[in-house]
Order: sequence, then C-alpha cells, then structure tokens
Amino acid sequence: MKRALLIGYGAIGRLVFARLAGDPSVRITHVLERPERKAELQRSLGDGARAIGGLAELEPLPDVAIECAGHVAVVAYVVPLLRRGVDVALASVGALAEPGLPETLEAAAREGGAQLTLVSGAIGGIDAIASAKIGGLREVVYTGRKPPLGWLGTPAEKAVDLKALAGAATIFQGSAREAARLYPKNANVAATVSLAGLGLDETRVTLIADPAVRENVHHVVARGAFGELEITLRGQPLPDNPKTSSLAAYSAVRALRDLAAPVRF
Repeated sequence: MKRALLIGYGAIGRLVFARLAGDPSVRITHVLERPERKAELQRSLGDGARAIGGLAELEPLPDVAIECAGHVAVVAYVVPLLRRGVDVALASVGALAEPGLPETLEAAAREGGAQLTLVSGAIGGIDAIASAKIGGLREVVYTGRKPPLGWLGTPAEKAVDLKALAGAATIFQGSAREAARLYPKNANVAATVSLAGLGLDETRVTLIADPAVRENVHHVVARGAFGELEITLRGQPLPDNPKTSSLAAYSAVRALRDLAAPVRF
C-alpha cells in the first residue's frame, strides 16, 4: 500500500479523501491545509489521517501526493515534493499557464527522479488529442458553458449581471493561457486541452454564462491530419462548489490510484 499526501481539503479534496477511505492500494496519511485551519481539519479527519500546515511537518515522506489546493500550492508544495522524489498528481493544471512554471516543474521532477501527472479533470479525450498532435494538429477550440452562478467570483461579474442574466452571454474569448490567468478556478479544462494539443497560446477558448443550462458543459473540437474530433461533456457540478465538475474530482481519485497501481489504463 502506498502512503499518500493530500494537498488541499476543499470540495475536491474532501471527495478524494472520502472515496479513498479503505482503498487497498493507497492510503492518505497526511492532509495539508493552511496552518490556521489545521486544528479544525484534524477534528474533521479524526484518526484517519494527520492534518499538517506545511511540508516541514511531513514525516515520514509519502510515496505519492495529489494536489487539489489551487495554483498557489503548485509552487509552494508540488515543486519541493518533486525535488524530494515524491510522485505528484496535479489537479490545478491551469497553473501551468504561468510563464516558466512548466519548466520549473520538469526540472524539479528530473532532479528528484519523480513523475508529475497532470489530472485530466472535467474533460475526456485528452489521450486522443495528445495522439493527434503527433500526426499534426491544425486547430483546437474549446468552449466552456456554465450556469451564471458558476461564474461568481470571477471577472465575469464585471462584464454582465450574473444574477439577472436572461440569456447566454459570452464572458471571454481568447487564448487558453489568458483564460487560465483570468479564470484560474474555472479554466483548468481549457489549460488541459491546450497542453495536450497545440499549447496555451494557440488554443482558442470561449467561456459562456448561460442561464438555460444546469450542468457545466465542455465542448472541444480538434482538426488535423488525423481527421476531426468533437467532444461534448455535460458534467454535474460538485454540490459543494458549482465552479467545479464532479468528474474533475473523480479524475483526481483515479490519478492518485494510478500512481499506486501496477497497471494503468
């Protein structure tokens, strides 16, 4: 059984912890959160795992880790863990839009002889897009459509009245890099699709607030020498966080299991 560190205990982190309880291949031994939340978190975890407020408290070193804490955690925790030889699954893929961060992560992984896995998140077909890239991709377009309240707390609030929106409104059009920068909690899918294919600057993104939908709707079109791929996924949001698709949390569970498994799909 592999020992695992869970970074972050928000909506995704809580689901990951609950789903992996009793798993025969991996056990979450530590959960890392902000120091001021440590005591409260320990009460929630009970005897199931140890709450910590920083990597200095991490003893013994885990075999694997899963990051579910947002972009800031990538530099603060993922980079040093990779340098220490810990394999990490990264849920906050949008953080890789930060200039220089992908190179920093790769260097850290090489230094520690560790592996960084990018969690596929709320979209499918990433393997197909990555394979198509080998043969030559010409175009990749991603459109994300969510209920208006799913965009609260984002720059969309300055563009439209999200609470009174009567029809669909486009709140962003641009590159995947800019989408990930402006909508870090909403645009992980755009970043994931772009990194698998044409890159952050060449992947075109449209984000829409639509009162007619109840799900988080992800639509991807890719064209190239391989042919044409089109994917539409209607994901139910997490009850605890309307900005996050349930599938994103399930994919984090799968990624951590894959790090511990002898056979992977």
